[in-house]
Amino acid sequence: MNLKRTDVDALNAVLTLEIEKSDYQEQVEKILKDYRKTASIPGFRKGKVPASLINKKYRVPVLVDEVNKLIQQKLNEYITEEKLNLLGNPLPKEQADIDWNGDNFTFDFEIGLAPEFEVEPSKIKGITAYEIKTDDKTINDQIDRIREQYGKLVSKDEVAEGDEVTGVFRNDEEEINTDATFPISKIKGKTNLKKFVGSKVGDSIELKTKNLFEDNSDLAHHLKIDFEKKDELNVPVTFEVTEVNTREKAELNQEFFDKLFGEGIITSEDELRERLREDAKKQFSQQTDQKFLTDVTEELIEKTKFDLPADFLKRWIANNGENTLTAEEAEEEYNKSEKGLRYQLIESAILQKNEDLQLKFEDLKEYAGTQIKMQMAQFGHTDATDEEVEQIVARVMSNQEEVKRMSEQLQNEKMLQYFKDNVKAKPKELTYEDFIKEAYQA
Repeated sequence: MNLKRTDVDALNAVLTLEIEKSDYQEQVEKILKDYRKTASIPGFRKGKVPASLINKKYRVPVLVDEVNKLIQQKLNEYITEEKLNLLGNPLPKEQADIDWNGDNFTFDFEIGLAPEFEVEPSKIKGITAYEIKTDDKTINDQIDRIREQYGKLVSKDEVAEGDEVTGVFRNDEEEINTDATFPISKIKGKTNLKKFVGSKVGDSIELKTKNLFEDNSDLAHHLKIDFEKKDELNVPVTFEVTEVNTREKAELNQEFFDKLFGEGIITSEDELRERLREDAKKQFSQQTDQKFLTDVTEELIEKTKFDLPADFLKRWIANNGENTLTAEEAEEEYNKSEKGLRYQLIESAILQKNEDLQLKFEDLKEYAGTQIKMQMAQFGHTDATDEEVEQIVARVMSNQEEVKRMSEQLQNEKMLQYFKDNVKAKPKELTYEDFIKEAYQA
C-alpha cells in the first residue's frame, strides 16, 4: 500500500492511495473461508459449498468492505503522522467505475489545509470596555421595588395614583365581561388616568379599548381576547370598580432582610445597599463582558487576514450532510458558516500559543466543583463537605452533555480573560440605560 501527496497550492492537496492485492488478499480469503463454513445454500450441505460459488456470491462485497477499511486506516495514519491540520475530511475525487475484478486499485482524495497566520490581539483598536454604574438612584429604585414586592395590600374606598384596582370590564355587544386586577400605572394617557383617580368602589368608568394600556398585550390579557386582535379592537367598555388596594411597602427591618437573604446574613440598610450593589455589578458584568467578547471576536475576524480553501469546503459541505446539496445550496451554507470557521481557526491559533488557556481535566473538575458550591449556596446549603461536593462532581463529569457544556463555558471564560489582558480597550462607565442605547443602538 502506497500513499503520496501532491500539493495543488498552500491550502489544497491530493492524496493518492495505491492498494495492491497483497494488502487485502489474506484477510479477504480468511473471511470467504469463514463464509464457506457457515453458508446455507440450497442444494449443498452446510460447510460443503464449493469455494467457486462462495467467491462468485460474496467476493466483491467482502473486497469492497476490506478495501474501504484499508483506505480509512491508511488515511488516518497518514494524517496523524504528518500532523496535518485539515479543514473538513478527505473528499474522494470522482473517478470512473471501479473494476472490482482487478487486483490493484488507486484512489484520489482532495484535502483542504488550514492556513497559517499570526493572531495579534494587542493590535486591535476601537474596542470599548463598558462598566455599568450602580448609582444611588438605581439602588434606591431597586429597594423600592423589593419593598413593594414584599409589602402588604391595604384596602381603600377611593383610587389614588399608584393604587391597584380590581373590577369588571363590560361590553355586551362584544361579549366582554371579564374580571381584571392591575395597577393604574399601567393605564396609558393622562385622560384615561384621570378617570381612574378619584373613582370609588362601585363606580363605573367609561373607557375605550384603543390605547387603554401602556403595553397593548395587557389589553388582550385583561379583556381575555385573542392576542392577534389586541391591535384591532377599538370599542367602548365600562369598568366597574369592585376593589381598591394600595401596596404598603415593607419596613427595612431584620425580618425583611432575613426574608431576602436568609437569617442574619444582612443586618442593616447599609449592608443591604452594598449587597445589592455587588449583585447588580455581577449581573451587569455578564452583559458588558458578552458585549466586549462579541466586539473583540468581530474585530479579530475582520482584521486577521488569511485565505481558506473555499472551493474545497463548498464541495465538502455539498457531499457530507444527510442530503447532497446543490452547488448553490452549498455556497449558501458556506457563507453562513464562514465567520464561525474563521473564529474557530483564530481561537485554535491562540490556544496553540498559550498552553495556560488549554483545558485540562483538573481545571474542568475544579470548575465543576466551584459551580456546584455556588448552586448549593443559593439554596442555603453553605456547609457542604468536600466529600459531598466530590460525589456530585463525579456524577456531573460522567455526563457527556454536561462536560461539553462546562467545557465551552470555561473555555469562554478563559478566552474572555485573555482578551481583557491583551486587548487595549477604552474603558467607559455609564448607566445601564445608556449602555443599552449605545451598545445595542436601542
